[in-house]
Amino acid sequence: MATAPSVSYSMTVRLEVPASGTAVSQLTTAVESSGGSVTGLDVTASGHEKLRIDVTIAATSTAHADEIVEKLRGIEGVSLGKVSDRTFLMHLGGKIEMSSKHPIRNRDDLSMIYTPGVARVCTAIAENPEDARRLTIKRNSVAVVTDGSAVLGLGNIGPMAALPVMEGKAALFKRFAGIDAWPICLDTQDSDEIVAIVKAIAPGFAGINLEDISAPRCFEIEARLREALDIPVFHDDQHGTAIVVLAALTNALRVVGKAVGDVKVVMSGAGAAGTAILKLLLAAGVKNAVSADIHGVVHADRPDLVDAAPDSPLRWIADNTNPEGYTGTLKEAVVGADVFIGVSAPNVLSGEDVAAMAQGAIVFALANPDPEVDPAVARQTAAVVATGRSDFPNQINNVLVFPGVFRGLLDAQSRTVNTDMMLAAATALADVVGEDELNANYIIPSVFNDKVAGAVAGAVRKAASAPVTAPTSV
Repeated sequence: MATAPSVSYSMTVRLEVPASGTAVSQLTTAVESSGGSVTGLDVTASGHEKLRIDVTIAATSTAHADEIVEKLRGIEGVSLGKVSDRTFLMHLGGKIEMSSKHPIRNRDDLSMIYTPGVARVCTAIAENPEDARRLTIKRNSVAVVTDGSAVLGLGNIGPMAALPVMEGKAALFKRFAGIDAWPICLDTQDSDEIVAIVKAIAPGFAGINLEDISAPRCFEIEARLREALDIPVFHDDQHGTAIVVLAALTNALRVVGKAVGDVKVVMSGAGAAGTAILKLLLAAGVKNAVSADIHGVVHADRPDLVDAAPDSPLRWIADNTNPEGYTGTLKEAVVGADVFIGVSAPNVLSGEDVAAMAQGAIVFALANPDPEVDPAVARQTAAVVATGRSDFPNQINNVLVFPGVFRGLLDAQSRTVNTDMMLAAATALADVVGEDELNANYIIPSVFNDKVAGAVAGAVRKAASAPVTAPTSV
């Protein structure tokens, strides 16, 4: 699949060129002939003989950006100066900071914010611990916790390398929901240690966002923390993804005129995200779902699952999906299917596979950066196509969910998070797209739609405040 130039690989190159002649036009020609895109060209200094120009270019990869820079260097009469990677510049010194809500201008301010005045507040909290939500940052704080074992598409890169992602997550919490989130990167991948550490730091937070922890450990860690803590614990890789997928599927089914209980859903990927998506889809009314992993379709009689522990994720999938007992391959399973959802690996399906799906097929190819099937090819026969990428319509992005979910949980002072809240979040997110807006290329709102976080937060807050009539958990 051809990749378009992206701002993720954006460089600003400082050049000196002759003031006369065709050097400037040669710059743009060199970039474009190399497959790049000129997104900015600024003259920063001018003389009788020389111009100093900053050229901002978008490339498809770091290697591609380097190739373009070398081509610019080769233009006669051009002197190459500083080359700045704009993404790295944005991360320089970190992306977040702590700031005080009150100025500290004099001794009075100091005495109230710190000693001796703070002692009275400490005493009040010691006498009534619930006052911590009223008198400290706890009421609006979330810990973003990772062990760096499953970071984006990078894998097990460790806690230090995971920190830029956790900082970004914290920045998004603040930008979209006004929540103060703190990146916590743990130098251990031992489940017992992770549970113990998060339990120990929990008093300072009103919620825990688990992030980029590999399966199957993530299931155990989340379950144990939910049981141990009196604040909501939410593994975004599982449940954030599931909520966005359900919201998008809700609207995609509206586009093609099908009911959630009538469709056959085939999924590629049975890890953390895949399992959570399946659970939420079943809770939403899907009756026929089939899941596949690298060993093929998951079914109760598959040799590697016969002796699997009853509480293992794959065993759960085998026991709760595939009602027809299908035992074939992924490619065979999608024949006649209404919906394909991929949270797995690139290029597991072809255009021919999509063409063999049912009329009005829905394809969510969410692997990043390379989807399970080329979206452009899938769109030739599928009615609705969504990806995890920002350069195609219908981007399935967790930032549509986690800020609003936690805003609602914090506002409700919820001590847990359950399936009812997640279903409410998905419905609210889907409803942000009005009937007059809904079409095959717009089934999910933009992450910058200012209605999203408030709608999701309101739905979660209402669900969190409702009486629980039956045990619900995910």
